[in-house]
Amino acid sequence: MSAGAPRSAVAMTAIMCVAEAFSMSGFAAYTTLLPQFQREWSLSNSEAGLIGGIVFAGYMTAVPVLTALTDRIDSRRIYLAACLLSAFGALCFTLFAQGLWTALLCQFLIGAGLGGTYMPGLKTLTDHLEGTSQARATAFYAACFGVGSSVSIFICGYLGSAFGWKTAFIFGIAGPVLAALMVNLMMPRGRTRAAHAHSPALLDFRPVLANRTTRYYILGYALHNYELFGQRAWMVAFLVFSATLQPADAVMVMSAATLAAIINLCGPLMSVTGNELSLRFGRQRIIFIFMTASGLFACVLGFTAGLPWYAVFTFMCVHYALMLGDSAALTAGAIGSAHPDQRGAMMAVYSFIGFSAALIAPLVFGVVLDVAGGNRSTLAWGLAFASIGIFGAMAPLARWLHARQKSG
Repeated sequence: MSAGAPRSAVAMTAIMCVAEAFSMSGFAAYTTLLPQFQREWSLSNSEAGLIGGIVFAGYMTAVPVLTALTDRIDSRRIYLAACLLSAFGALCFTLFAQGLWTALLCQFLIGAGLGGTYMPGLKTLTDHLEGTSQARATAFYAACFGVGSSVSIFICGYLGSAFGWKTAFIFGIAGPVLAALMVNLMMPRGRTRAAHAHSPALLDFRPVLANRTTRYYILGYALHNYELFGQRAWMVAFLVFSATLQPADAVMVMSAATLAAIINLCGPLMSVTGNELSLRFGRQRIIFIFMTASGLFACVLGFTAGLPWYAVFTFMCVHYALMLGDSAALTAGAIGSAHPDQRGAMMAVYSFIGFSAALIAPLVFGVVLDVAGGNRSTLAWGLAFASIGIFGAMAPLARWLHARQKSG
């Protein structure tokens, strides 16, 4: 254990949660300032959605290798390299981004950095915990993804509006550097397995996928991410659209970016609450309830744009809370289902498939928005939100088919 490394579960969880929030400082910079980029770069909704989603292509490229390596290399070292990559991506965006193609490259680098911090950071934490303490630490860590998103949205939104978008991405450089220092100086060494003749190859994930229980959690996480990141990518833009429909005497009292940051803060509380409910009432039952409810809510959310802004804000808070209700329960269940020596490999598969859905969702949302009438049409927004909620809304049918297959 490194000098001064904490031994208690609470201390380690607190360090990793704060580091996670710092590491994500540039994560939401683009999506927060999306309306500004659309105006300056004359982006279509499909192009804007592609830039919003490409961060997850970077994530998917990096996560299988970097997360699987944590079974063999101290996860703190992986975390350090990935933080530096995130900072480099934000630096490149600040210096070189001028339109679609340069923005795609820089966002890809930021996403690759996230791929080496999120799950490797979780492994750094869970390597030293077991049982209920592991599940609870996982819940708080997963919840802090929402905290990191909120911090990124709020600060990048403020900096972007006050000083220009380049300043917002400077914040995205500083955060990962601070996170790398915290984890490498304050956390104990991660658990590693020495490679030997009987170990699977680095990217051989067949032992993970052979676990039926793990497969179900992976599928659930993919559906969860599809809805969540589709909503996150277009949240600020939807609030901006809703603001244009408000009467002159009832304008929004806060900016769209500030409202979006507050909405994101609904997630951490519900993520932890959902995990506690799953420990008490059964993980699969709680996951199913929240997934279905959030999917149904998403299918109607876009049609509320013309309502008073406080009603739209309230509906978005409720939807976001429902989406995050199954987040920690899914991740804790997946970790608990995996053998300790395969935990890094399992997290690699879990993240890769989950964030594959996160890559697709913002683009699908933007395409539906374009095809259905553009971002000045309430109908188009309604259908776009329905495109990300449909799978959650169909969860009861999937569960019924699964139960019928088992009984047959």
